[in-house]
Parts: sequence; C-alpha cells; structure tokens
Amino acid sequence: MSSRLPVLFILTTIAIDAIGIGLIMPVMPDLIREVGGGDLSQAAIWGGILSTSFAVMQFLFGPLLGRLSDSFGRRPVLLVSLAIMAADYLVMALAGTIWLLLAGRIVGGITAATHSTAMAFMADISAPEDKARRFGLVGAAFGAGFVLGPVLGGLLAEYGTRAPFYLAAALALGNAVFGALILPETVTDKTRRAFRWTGANPFSALQNLVRLPSIQSLTAVYFFYQLANMVYPAIWAYFTIERFGWSPGMIGVSLMAYGAGLAVVQGALVAPTIRLLGNNRTVILGLLIELATLVVLTVITSGIWTLIMIPVISLGAVGLPALQGIISRTAPDDSQGELQGVLASITSVAMIIGPVVMTQIFAVFTTPGNLIYLPGAPFLLAAFLMLAALLVFARGPRLSN
Repeated sequence: MSSRLPVLFILTTIAIDAIGIGLIMPVMPDLIREVGGGDLSQAAIWGGILSTSFAVMQFLFGPLLGRLSDSFGRRPVLLVSLAIMAADYLVMALAGTIWLLLAGRIVGGITAATHSTAMAFMADISAPEDKARRFGLVGAAFGAGFVLGPVLGGLLAEYGTRAPFYLAAALALGNAVFGALILPETVTDKTRRAFRWTGANPFSALQNLVRLPSIQSLTAVYFFYQLANMVYPAIWAYFTIERFGWSPGMIGVSLMAYGAGLAVVQGALVAPTIRLLGNNRTVILGLLIELATLVVLTVITSGIWTLIMIPVISLGAVGLPALQGIISRTAPDDSQGELQGVLASITSVAMIIGPVVMTQIFAVFTTPGNLIYLPGAPFLLAAFLMLAALLVFARGPRLSN
C-alpha cells in the first residue's frame, strides 16, 4: 500500500486516457473519409457524432463504474477497463466501416469513464496529508497526456491512419499487465458498499443544482465557457485542413502547442494574475481574451499567423481557475463535494452538445455550393457563447477579492 508503484499505475492510467483522446485527433478526418467516403464536411459531421457518443458514454457510465468499484473493488474495474480499452483500439485500427468506428467510440467512452475510480483508488492509498499533492499529480498526468497525445498521433500518421490506434492499444494493454502485477485491492470488507442502481444515476449531480441557488448564475457562466471551448477539440483538425491544408503532423504539433500553453498558463500565470487583478477582473480578462481570439479565428486565413496566435489563445485559460474559485467560495462549505459533482456534470453536458453542434455548423459552411463559405463559422458561434458568459458574469453577484 505504501509502494510508489500503485501511484505510478494510477498516473499512467490517467495519462493513457488523455493520450488516447489526443492521439487519434490528427488522423480522424482522413480515417473517416477512408472508411466512409465523402468530403471533409461529411467527415466533420461524423467526427462530431463520434466525439459526442464518446462523451455520452463517459457521462452515463462514470458514476456506474465508480459505484461498481465501491462494491466489487477498484482493482477489477480498472484492470478490466484497460483490457477492454486495448481490444477496442485494435478493433478501431482494423475497422473498415464508419459503423464499426462508432461502436469503437461507444465502447471507448465506457472504458475511459474510470476517472472517478482512479481518484478513489488514489484517495484509498494516500494519507490525509498526501491527498492534495497526489491529486495534483493526477491533474499533471492528464495534462501531460493531453500534450503528448496529439503530437504522437501526428507523427504516427506518417505511417498510416491506423498507426496511432495500435500504439494506444499497446499502451493500454501494457498498463493492464503492469497493474495486474502490482496493484493491490483497497476496498475491504469494512469499506465495501452494497451496489445500488440509485447511486449510479448520472443526472443526480445536475439535480443538486436546484439546492445551490447562490451559484446558479455562475454555473451558467461556467456552462457557456465550457460549451464555447468545445470548438477546439471538435473542429480544429477539420478547420485547419480545410483552411490551411495542414497535414496530420502539423495538426498534432499545433494541438501540442495549445496543450503546453494551457499547462504554462494554469501552472504559472494564474496565481500572479489573481494577486494582481483579483478574481473578478481575472475572469473578465480571460473571457475577453477568449472572445477576441475566437473572433479572429473566424476570419483568419493564414496558417502561420494561426500558429503565432496559439500562445495568445492559451492566455484565455487564466480566467477559468478564477471562475472556479469564485464558484467554490460562493457555495456553502458543506456543499463543496456536491458542487464539484455539479461542475463535472456541466462539463459532461458541454462535451455532449458541443462536438455535434460545432461540426454540423462547419459542414454547413464548407459544403460546396452553399451560399456562404466560412470554415471559421463554428468559432463565431463560440464567440457568441463566450460573449454570453461575459455578460452573465458582469451582471451576476460580485465576490470581494
């Protein structure tokens, strides 16, 4: 239990979840056209469907897997999920139809819904004074995976659209074997809970929002913000191919730069900015930067300038931690766990709605023969959502800094 190996396993599992998402992003436009035919606009529509199906499964099955781990143990839930994930990536690597890809994304969403189980295991094996530090390591592992995934996917795309899936399968299988060798079971007879379906309801956290009226306007800001930012994972690969003719490798590099920028901003710039401006002004600054960059991306035609803009785009992320801090300080002290469940559910809903809406808009404005050609149209919608977030925040309750 005191060994560092179980901690390493959990961090690797979280990183693999993030890598698996980013790894396949650069090749999805080409892979969808390869198996389904059609042009880039049609591929984008299917890309949105695949992303939404993945997010829906994570939303529905996250509480269920967490509840199963409380009843049957963390070890079997984590190891079985990794083994099925490895098999699922192999199926997607060999898929010859769009329907098989869709089935793969559905299964992948279920097997990747183990974040709550991994966090519970980390809590089980950590002393009280170590919990915060180790939870910070979990966030760092996810961030590292998000940065590495796209660049690995872009590099592997040089060997074909299926190569990233083989790597993802190997990583998941290797980690499953590692876990089978070193992972202890942390659920004991004393802590084991009987399984009840009522505890696996994914909508229970959203229902709790009505019991926290003090944060309802702030959670509306949070929802608009998250929904607007879904434009990047949803259409970035399709947009940059259509607008700039980027290769999968270049797409991977740009996504890596964006992920690295987010890590730097949230790791190094948030605290000094809040000290300088306070929470409220930091949120407004972040929303203004997000709004401005989304408007520019709507009309930009230069790939070079887009790459130059990526650090500026990343700066907008300075506002989100400040917003989360305000929301946390506004909610009662005895409702903090309930609050985090609400925010997680709001993020999940944004991940479900965002990809399918953004890709549909991209398809409408890039289909040959349509009246208006504007590949950046999804960024314009995102800009309006960000403007809504800014207006709601400006009219909402103020918190002393």
